Amino acid sequence: MATAERRSISLQWQMLIGFLVGLTLGLIANAAAEPAWAEWISTYVTGPIGQIFLRLIFMMVIPLLISALIVGIAEMGDIRALKRVGLKTLAFTVVVSGIAVVLALAVTNYFQPGVGVDHAQAQEMLDSARQGAGAILSGQAEKPTGVDAVLAIIPSNIVTAMSTSDILAVMVFALIFGIGMLLTATPQTALLLNIFEAIFQVSMRLMGLIIRLAPIAIACFMFNLASLFGWDLLVKLGAYVGVVLLALGVHMFVTYPLLLKFAGGVSPLWFFRQSQEAMVMAFSTASSNATLPTAMRVAEEKLGLPRRVARFVLTIGATANQNGTAIFEGVTVLFLAQFFGVELSLGQQAVVLFICILGGIGTAGVPAGSLPVVALILGLIGVPPEGIGLVLGVDRFLDMCRTTLNVTGDLTCATVVSRGEPADDRVVPAPAT
Repeated sequence: MATAERRSISLQWQMLIGFLVGLTLGLIANAAAEPAWAEWISTYVTGPIGQIFLRLIFMMVIPLLISALIVGIAEMGDIRALKRVGLKTLAFTVVVSGIAVVLALAVTNYFQPGVGVDHAQAQEMLDSARQGAGAILSGQAEKPTGVDAVLAIIPSNIVTAMSTSDILAVMVFALIFGIGMLLTATPQTALLLNIFEAIFQVSMRLMGLIIRLAPIAIACFMFNLASLFGWDLLVKLGAYVGVVLLALGVHMFVTYPLLLKFAGGVSPLWFFRQSQEAMVMAFSTASSNATLPTAMRVAEEKLGLPRRVARFVLTIGATANQNGTAIFEGVTVLFLAQFFGVELSLGQQAVVLFICILGGIGTAGVPAGSLPVVALILGLIGVPPEGIGLVLGVDRFLDMCRTTLNVTGDLTCATVVSRGEPADDRVVPAPAT
């Protein structure tokens, strides 16, 4: 009976319980002026457990991102008759994802939700992180600047780029390789695409098993953070959630309506009324992939989009067009950098922007699919990867919100791309603005 009851608790509830347990014990330790027992636990119990969790994630992040990005790009040319639609979809994805990340960086820089934490405590956390899981990513060569930094984006040796966790170079390689596969339509490339799909499926399966350890890891992360920062942690966490929701809301109710009206030629109010079923499904499941069947039916039956265009764009969009995920990654990275007192130059923020755009294309459309990208970006910019424990406790709610934005963005993309396409297979006509 006990086993059946334990299994009935969903993973998100387990993560919330782990968050609350770690936070409570950490606040108790902080109130007791961090006694010797708390330091011993952080050093020999919670610290190593958290590092194991992060190492498992870092172990899988390269094969996951490479396979997801290559498959996402290559599938855009899977149907020759839709090559024009594929190019329009790709252009929409890159441009609107760029707008999303710029919005995220602007809002986070303006409100600065992570600023104000005791810098001495933050430096202590940074120093301990560099000796722990942060060392996974510290073996990289000296980061180039200026023209060399631009040239370094294109790897001369992809194996070296992967071994040094040069994520930007790795993602550019995957992007170029995916475009090459898109342009090379042969039986051999179809076989190669199947291989990358298999790598993606295996990586996702293993990542799903690793994520099952998240409740324990979150408890460990939160104990370490709360014992060090105390109640300041909750104040900053609330500010972070508010900034994420603000960025998502602006993109949902400003960017998308403008695109729908001027690029899609439809009324934004009509669009949101017709799309509400898919939006509710996305919010409840927190998965673009799980919402895909509903989104397809809404696009065809309620939005009246051409069936061939809707199915193509929405299938690609479930993996590639994830504006909500890009916003979440951008805000989270900057928030944690502010929290730990890591100053990021405009150039470094531009790199974060580029990675988030590509990460939005290469992130799996499943709950917590953006976790590997965020963890790796943190390590690259000198922020403790353990910092993700600060946001994982509220990630489920934010995941539901950003998935709603992702699915709405997919339907917006399908509406914009459908404009000018043959309407012979439309189910219902879309009203003009």
